[in-house]
Amino acid sequence: MILFEKIRWKNILSTGNHFTEVNLTDTSTTLIIGANGSGKSTVLDALTFSLFGKPFRKINKLQLLNSTNEKDGRVEVEFSINETQWKVIRGIKPNIFEIYRNGNVLDQFSAANDQQKWLEQNVIKMNYKSFTQIVILGSSSFIPFMQLSSNHRREVIEDLLDIKIFSSMSNLIKEKIRSVKEELKVLQLKKESLNDKLKMQENFIEELENRSHKNIDERKVKINTLLEESDEYVKENVLTQKQVDKLTKEQEEVTGATEKLRDLGGLKGKISNKVSTITKEHKFFTDNTVCPTCTQSIDEDFRINKINDAQTKAKELQSGYKKLEEAIKNEENRERHFTQLSKEITKLTHGISKNNTKISGCQRQIRDLESEVQTITEQLANRNTEHEKLATFKENLKTTYTEVSNKKDTTNYYDYSYGLLKDGGVKSGIIKKYLPLINQQVNRYLQMMDFYINFSLDEEFNETVQSPIHDNFSYSSFSEGEKMRIDLALLFTWREVARMKNSASTNLLILDEVFDSSLDDSSTGELLKILRGLETTNLFVISHKGEILVDKFMRTIKFEKTNDFSKMSYDS
Repeated sequence: MILFEKIRWKNILSTGNHFTEVNLTDTSTTLIIGANGSGKSTVLDALTFSLFGKPFRKINKLQLLNSTNEKDGRVEVEFSINETQWKVIRGIKPNIFEIYRNGNVLDQFSAANDQQKWLEQNVIKMNYKSFTQIVILGSSSFIPFMQLSSNHRREVIEDLLDIKIFSSMSNLIKEKIRSVKEELKVLQLKKESLNDKLKMQENFIEELENRSHKNIDERKVKINTLLEESDEYVKENVLTQKQVDKLTKEQEEVTGATEKLRDLGGLKGKISNKVSTITKEHKFFTDNTVCPTCTQSIDEDFRINKINDAQTKAKELQSGYKKLEEAIKNEENRERHFTQLSKEITKLTHGISKNNTKISGCQRQIRDLESEVQTITEQLANRNTEHEKLATFKENLKTTYTEVSNKKDTTNYYDYSYGLLKDGGVKSGIIKKYLPLINQQVNRYLQMMDFYINFSLDEEFNETVQSPIHDNFSYSSFSEGEKMRIDLALLFTWREVARMKNSASTNLLILDEVFDSSLDDSSTGELLKILRGLETTNLFVISHKGEILVDKFMRTIKFEKTNDFSKMSYDS
């Protein structure tokens, strides 16, 4: 059982820089009164902030800080569990989160979230939602059990029945299942890889052993054939080169025909010009006896000598011209022969080049075949090594098969365990066992508040409500006052179950404005009777009806606001 003993706070909401302190165990019943905004509900926010790091009402953490002082917000709560004293301190500006056990501060965790998780799971054994269902009822920020989602209802029940450990175990096993399945995937891939390697090695050895010396001889035969082909090409090139050399030599003999033709052509032009000049001179002296220019008579002997001389020169030039034409014809024949020889030489040279390419191809093939022969020879020499590799693959594969089998067994075990621990497993059996008791207690408290209905929760925590008048109701069908009585009945039932299980049991119970709106006078009286009958409970009721309720409580605390700051006093 958690025994809450004391809480104090400063610079929280309207509280100033001096601690406001409330002893939680002084009396069994305490009434807290005050006008709206006086600060009487601050105890709710201070309490949940100290334990869970967040206010009870729908405000953020910084909004808790006093808006005037704007720093040094601080809440301290002290409680005991069995013989261990605990103290939790929270601060805002600066941020503080300290947990004390028997006066000694615990080592700070790596992260505040981890520290909070540890506090909830290992010390108070409640989360925020469960705490508010067991300790607090009635505030406008409060969400009754019947308005929670199915998952959050389950969380509350699991905390009460102390079976949340099964959820933690379920999550742990779920993570282990994920991890083991990942490992199994890796092993499956390893197994497939080893199978492939094994088959490849077996095929390799089979192929290796099937290669005989006959295969090597076949390659040697191919090598010899290629050598012979290459030799033939070499011989052919030798003969061709001899032809090329012969033609080249012959070509040298007719070299220069083009230059001679150019020279003879020039000489032919000069002779043609000379013949033309002599012909003109011969015609002049043949046709003229008198000079056309000076009209003097040309000496006849002179004229006849000129004519005879021109005829002699003309004959000589004609004879030379004929010889020149024959020389030109000879040089033209030499030039044509030179061109023909060049074509033949080019053709033969091209043939040599093609043969050289074929020789290179033969040599490349010979090298490849020789490399294959060497490889086959080496592989045949290393057969023992390859068999050793094969044996290693088989052994590794055998080991991997065993590992896969073991991982599958582990996975099946975890799957079975997960099936037991998840919501439909062991937890469901425990919840099913306690549901009749829970329903019985709820209905007992409802009858104590003069509300005669049959209320029951099923295994999914959905309600069924029956009345003498109507067969079926739902929670939402009732008035606010009737809903309040159901909420109260559930709250008392949860506290009773917590006390029985010694799980989330606590002395503290806070009712915020429960008596102020929804309950009539009759229901108020019945509720007070129930509250007086609660064992080991320190009850705090926050209300505006001080004048009506003050004589019903052993102690009254009053909150007033002066100069925008709340002050607490004990009302006499």
